[in-house]
Amino acid sequence: MAAATIWWIRKDFRLADNPALRGALDGGGPVIPLFILDPETEAQLGAAPKWRLHQAISVFGETLGGLDSRIILRRGEALDVLRAVIAETGAARVTWGRQYDAPAKARDTVVKAGLKDDGLEAVSVNTHLLFEPWTIETKTGGPYRVYTPFKNTCFDKADFRDPLAVPGKIPAPDVWPESDALADWRLEAAMNRGGAIVAQYSGVGESAAVARLEDFLEKINDYNDDRDRPAVVGTSRLSENFAWGEISPLSVWHRVREAADTKLDGPRVYLQEIVWREFAYHLLHHYPALPQENWREDWDAFEWRGDNDDTERWRRGMTGITAIDAAMRELYTTGYMHNRMRMLTASLLTKHLMTHWTVGERWFRETLVDWDPASNAMGWQWAAGSGPDASPFFRIFNPDTQRDKFDPKGVYVGRWLGEKARGNPAQEARDFFAAIPKSWDMAISQPYPAPIVDLSEGRKRALAAYQDMKDKRG
Repeated sequence: MAAATIWWIRKDFRLADNPALRGALDGGGPVIPLFILDPETEAQLGAAPKWRLHQAISVFGETLGGLDSRIILRRGEALDVLRAVIAETGAARVTWGRQYDAPAKARDTVVKAGLKDDGLEAVSVNTHLLFEPWTIETKTGGPYRVYTPFKNTCFDKADFRDPLAVPGKIPAPDVWPESDALADWRLEAAMNRGGAIVAQYSGVGESAAVARLEDFLEKINDYNDDRDRPAVVGTSRLSENFAWGEISPLSVWHRVREAADTKLDGPRVYLQEIVWREFAYHLLHHYPALPQENWREDWDAFEWRGDNDDTERWRRGMTGITAIDAAMRELYTTGYMHNRMRMLTASLLTKHLMTHWTVGERWFRETLVDWDPASNAMGWQWAAGSGPDASPFFRIFNPDTQRDKFDPKGVYVGRWLGEKARGNPAQEARDFFAAIPKSWDMAISQPYPAPIVDLSEGRKRALAAYQDMKDKRG
């Protein structure tokens, strides 16, 4: 019998269309699914993503159990753990799906070199994207800096393979290596009492992802209009499942093209949003400092503030600006925020409140169950004006007029602002106050605060700072 293969699971918690799993099965011997909680992973994830990782591992462990397999859990430096499991099992191969952020790439380079030095086969494949980031190039051979031509090139190349089928069996070793207990990792601990609340709104696992997709396909023709309306579920809500690899973008791409008329605005625009995610990874690969540094270096001279008391009110949904507070409360309660509201909350923080985008990026990293290193960084730099193909800084969203346009009946705002509910708050509003830390000392019975900033004055201040930066730059 062929030697065992270790399938090193990272962000690909699925059976369908999983090239790393297929590569492991191609070895012909037993397959040992292994998840490693390494320092790079621990350092990168905030409280909500760690909580969501716990859920992903737990559900996927049950899925593997249905195929008489299991997931082995180990904690430590990736190469050290792999060598230990190889020694215990006699494995001769390791397969994994690539990651594209700088810490992961550095780790994987060390791992691949170390395994090859040991005389072992190390196979990394694309499990997370439609395209490898380096395969989409401009006509002159460099990376794209603007989305539209990138999108056009992707659509021109979109002749994809068929999704890989779910395997009927995953061969097991005669003796399984020891595994850590998931509970001992305490990935859920930092969420405190909020974890039980967020769990009510999350959709964990491959089956949940497929169900979400099928539900979305029933209404995809209305996507181009409904995607901007936060009071309705007009989007696929697959972002958390994409983030953890519980469904592949390739599977979604094929299913949309199979089930919908992509000449219509809704399906066509949805496919463009999948390519927007690809653009984020394209940029992260070519500009690895994207999550920490201004993509446009001239923005280093802009006089943003660091963390401040206004930002704390923003985090807590206590700015007194109803659309912003509703969105920030949705985020804390569900681990998710509607995309239109992500733009509004980011615009207010970076422009009206003149706070550096990295402050907001860090808070979203802490609180989003769909946190993604590429999409989060690009989204914040887009909103702030400092990134590639960014919204111009002078495009300053007014959250009140945006609320009136996209939530004209006040359904979304009313859902989250319990203090304004006249004694009958929605369950979502109650959930927010049940989820937040007691140290915030907030109660649904308290008066709703006055606005933190006059929107007109804040806009003028931001534009004046922008003009000052341009004047200094000459």
